[in-house]
Amino acid sequence: MTTSVFLLDDHEIVRRGLRDLIEATGDLVIVGESGSAAEATRHIPALRPDVAVLDARLPDGSGIDVCRDIRSVDPTIRVLILTSYDDERALVASVLAGASGYLLKALSGEGIVEAIRRVAGGDDLTDQPQVKALREGWSARAETDPRLRSLSPTERRILDLIADGLTNRQIGEHLGLAEKTVKNYVSTVLAKMGMERRTQAAVYAATHRKAEPPPGA
Repeated sequence: MTTSVFLLDDHEIVRRGLRDLIEATGDLVIVGESGSAAEATRHIPALRPDVAVLDARLPDGSGIDVCRDIRSVDPTIRVLILTSYDDERALVASVLAGASGYLLKALSGEGIVEAIRRVAGGDDLTDQPQVKALREGWSARAETDPRLRSLSPTERRILDLIADGLTNRQIGEHLGLAEKTVKNYVSTVLAKMGMERRTQAAVYAATHRKAEPPPGA
């Protein structure tokens, strides 16, 4: 039984090296590759790979945004974020986008292959102390942001669920709302928070949670 893999990296030499490494295993097969975030966002849901290996930084976007977008369409696709930078904020953003792993490119070839196999099998490689702490609750050190007070109880709850890494579809199922309604709520939340991207809201919410329950809870 083989595991299908999609590669996203803007450096052709890196993609070629990863492709050769993966295809030499015998149990992993490349079903597609790209050097563009926009192109990958279009092609990955159609190809439905078991695992997508995405470069964190790209000329036209972020592998983290690609992760969030493709998993909102098909949450069964497992994602590994591959990066040259050991960045805690990017790690948190990756987790919130639904990635199953955040790996440094300096990792050995065998390590990358093993990571692909593990996430394909259902393992979560982001089980790190700082991520656990962010998921467990609001930081007691954070000051209350006035922008949070402008959110209705439902909007605040949706912000919490975004921070938990849920897609619009999953939030709708959780709250009993239509996916289109959730999408409208998310747009309102972003506007009130002065943000443009869902990832910004997710990282903000995860790093500014407080111990007390949200207003209206």
